[in-house]
Amino acid sequence: MVSGVSPARAANVTLDFAQWWEPELPSGALRGLMDRFESENPGIKVNLLSAPYDNTREMAITGAATGTLADVVGLDGAWVFDFAKQEAIANLSALMKNAGYDDSELAAQVRVGGDTYMIPVVNFVYPIFINDELMEKAGVKEAPKTWSEFAEAAKKLAAIGSNVAGYCYTMNLENPTGIQNDVLSWVWSSGGKFIKDGRANLNTPEVKAVMTLMKDLYDAGAITPGINAMKEQDKIEEFVNGRLGIIVNTLAHINMIRDRNPDLKYSVAQTPVKDGFTGKAGMMYATWGAGISATTKNSAEAFKLVAFLMRSDVNKELAAFANALPGNKTSTPDFTNTDPLFEDGFKIFQNTYLENEFTGLPQANELQTSLSKQFQMMLAGDKTIDQMLADGEAEWNDMLERASR
Repeated sequence: MVSGVSPARAANVTLDFAQWWEPELPSGALRGLMDRFESENPGIKVNLLSAPYDNTREMAITGAATGTLADVVGLDGAWVFDFAKQEAIANLSALMKNAGYDDSELAAQVRVGGDTYMIPVVNFVYPIFINDELMEKAGVKEAPKTWSEFAEAAKKLAAIGSNVAGYCYTMNLENPTGIQNDVLSWVWSSGGKFIKDGRANLNTPEVKAVMTLMKDLYDAGAITPGINAMKEQDKIEEFVNGRLGIIVNTLAHINMIRDRNPDLKYSVAQTPVKDGFTGKAGMMYATWGAGISATTKNSAEAFKLVAFLMRSDVNKELAAFANALPGNKTSTPDFTNTDPLFEDGFKIFQNTYLENEFTGLPQANELQTSLSKQFQMMLAGDKTIDQMLADGEAEWNDMLERASR
């Protein structure tokens, strides 16, 4: 895929590559790819600085503040705005232009102020997971495709009894991603957005329709009890143990679910869309992203490494190692030794577009916490949906304005 990226110069250069990927990949997988890169680019060596995600994040924050980021750094999209504002990470749009790089095959790019600062290398998409046995017991014959079909299925699932619920929102405020994964992802599934020109746009018919759907399910008793205390892992546990019919979940958890409950019969499907919606559906994603230090003296060589990771054949191999979907749109994963559900997930991915409006936003966790509190008050009947959205939008815009100063 690399167009106009010339062979590396003969000078000896060592690139530090800081990431959390190596500990999560099969032993030797990332090092093997780096060895291949080095063989193709004589004169460039790669030093892997590997640590768990939390440690990598702490080191990246420190490095961004002190101007000591590694030459190439693994990034989470939630870090990008602040690092770009600090001028700690390089403008990749400029580096791509300088290299004559063709970015048409990239599945997504994370931009700040119109310029790219992070390239998603592999993507972890979030379709719905369905307990097939519970669906059969509930008399639901196929995966719901629309909101009305989903609501009907969730209520029928909850009617089974035996502590079974139809759906779940995880509203624990210590890790507030439930408002993103379980609620706002439904806005994206039907082509909606809630950020416009860098400002919150929550009080819209599209967002209100999602909130109305979620409130209806809650009032109907179709939602798992105790959601205000639940974290993401709690939701997965409920699903693994056969007490939850439908969840929004990442494909990265397929192997873990198989290990925890080999007898669980489940499937994956596209998140249902609003009745009458005919456009292309969006799908929430998380990513392993790559960025380049703004202070590196080896930006050209660093970009060669990023371009190598995004090359179709390499990207395909890395995605297979990670049980993820490629960041290169032309890379078709090798499903030979993977769970069949990965192939199902890839087909869904091909028919949707990737969306996560929190990627690149400042204070992403704080924004999610704020709306989670509003959502909880709405479910409890302390606020109407209109009040919740108006108050949530005001809070978000205040936070976004203060962050942009």
